[in-house]
Amino acid sequence: MINSLSRPGGNVTGVTSEASDVMGKRLQVLNELVPGKRTVAVLMNPDTPFSSQALRELKAAAAETAQPIQVFEARNADQVVTGVDGAAQGGAAGLITLEDALLASTRRQIAERAITTRLPIVYGSRAFPEAGGLISYGVDRRQMYRRAAEYVDMILKGTKPAELPVEQPTKFELVINLKAAKAIGLEVPEKLLALADEVIESSG
Repeated sequence: MINSLSRPGGNVTGVTSEASDVMGKRLQVLNELVPGKRTVAVLMNPDTPFSSQALRELKAAAAETAQPIQVFEARNADQVVTGVDGAAQGGAAGLITLEDALLASTRRQIAERAITTRLPIVYGSRAFPEAGGLISYGVDRRQMYRRAAEYVDMILKGTKPAELPVEQPTKFELVINLKAAKAIGLEVPEKLLALADEVIESSG
């Protein structure tokens, strides 16, 4: 895997948003928010290929502390809302989303449902707390896009794609929406606030 990323061959190169330890970090964030090692719910679209790998990584991280994982699948917007409700009704400490196009397009509905159910949710993209969600930890996509643009520039100037490694993310960001935290009655620990790359005082 390392060799294929460092020398993909042919005309293939670029940047990837995948990082092997990011799911474990999201679980850590949730456990900081809601201590106690209780059941954690996961919301995912099973038809999205990379979600299965992300789920395996999350389960592996949870297994280290014997933390139960409950999975809710969603293939449409109605099932997204049902999944959030199911996690809250099932007594989960909180929920972690495995984003894809479906969950991204329903991020405001997810945020609103989280407030109604008072369920802490950790997302993978800053777009969610910007839309009223509680907290996200994931790749700094703005930095990733800048790096992709630099790759395009190098290729246009003559560098062969085969000479450029596929780069994995090196910069991650923690974004917290304090208005969302207040709405669900959750006090964000000072430790997380100190680590945050951005603290949002109001919903977008």
